Amino acid sequence: MSANWSILLPTVSYDNTSIPVSGSSSFSPNYSSPSLLPPLHDWEAPTFTVAARFRVAATAVLFVFAAISNLAVLLSVTKGRGRRLASHLRPLIASLASADLVMTFVVMPLDAIWNVTVQWYAGDIMCKLLCFLKLFAMHSAAFILVVVSLDRHHAILHPLDSLDAGKRNKRMLFVAWSLSVLLASPQLFIFRAVKAEGVDFVQCVTHGSFQHRWQETAYNMFHFVTLYVFPLLVMSFCYTRILIEINRQMHRTKTTKGGEPCLRRSGTDMIPKARMKTLKMTIKIVATFVVCWTPYYLLGIWYWFQPQMLQVTPEYVHHALFVFGNLNTCCDPIIYGFYTPSFRADLARCWRRRPQNTSPKSLDHLSGRRGGASGDAESDLASGDQPSGNMA
Repeated sequence: MSANWSILLPTVSYDNTSIPVSGSSSFSPNYSSPSLLPPLHDWEAPTFTVAARFRVAATAVLFVFAAISNLAVLLSVTKGRGRRLASHLRPLIASLASADLVMTFVVMPLDAIWNVTVQWYAGDIMCKLLCFLKLFAMHSAAFILVVVSLDRHHAILHPLDSLDAGKRNKRMLFVAWSLSVLLASPQLFIFRAVKAEGVDFVQCVTHGSFQHRWQETAYNMFHFVTLYVFPLLVMSFCYTRILIEINRQMHRTKTTKGGEPCLRRSGTDMIPKARMKTLKMTIKIVATFVVCWTPYYLLGIWYWFQPQMLQVTPEYVHHALFVFGNLNTCCDPIIYGFYTPSFRADLARCWRRRPQNTSPKSLDHLSGRRGGASGDAESDLASGDQPSGNMA
């Protein structure tokens, strides 16, 4: 079986010695050497299976698309028409694209190469560093979505505080990136390159770092909480309160001329179409994160508490679920592009390979060019289409 190296998936034991399957940490209660595994009798090294080949091929396709699309988003926000987004939104979109790029350039290539080579050839230092970067990438992707959710929560429930949104978002982003580094740092100390005695086989594992099985379980459960449970709870709380607030305001308002409900802010002023469209975009981004990663994390938990299921579950299942999780990095730029005319305009300009004159009636007429607490110019996400007050 190939090296999937999940933070959650457990190991399979051979002759009372745990050898990593799916690249997760290994544990042997009767052996404490940090650098050498005990002799393995009648043990066959894992191979590059057919299922692993499909995983590598799928990962390669996702890598190309995610790299191009997320780089395009980052360039649009920093160099192109995306700069017309409101100043407090630009760092959020740039950070989301950056987190996806870290996942793309760290997790995907390492996963593909490790599945091909099966064992570890990069040495002890790279073992520690790359395992740290992998967990850092996964944490940053989750925490940036938490920041986006908190920003939308504050924008809808406290719209008059929008003047402070830029500073508040920068502080939250700093905390998100810092926590990602902090929570991933134990990887530098517990992972190491381990050689099996009597067998030409080296693997990057946590062998010898945990004295008891419960310690390793606690470590993995902690990261399950920080990677999935905590972000999911915060995002659910934010969007639940947002929907409750929108529903409450709808019931308090009068109807428009057409008889459709009209959202109001502070009892007098409609919630801007741009803000509502930004909200719908972020809800879809968060939903794709939950949909893509939930099966993979649940499978990891199932394996930890029912390790015998690893023997009977088809190999292609965890391969497919990991690839499906990585699909999330491709969904974010698609959703962003669907809701953002400026990004589509930048893509069109690059495709034609010639600069285009900016029309006085730009697609970005609802950009962040105008300040103020009203939030009417929050972004260009409402460019063009829906009648004012229509949430659909």
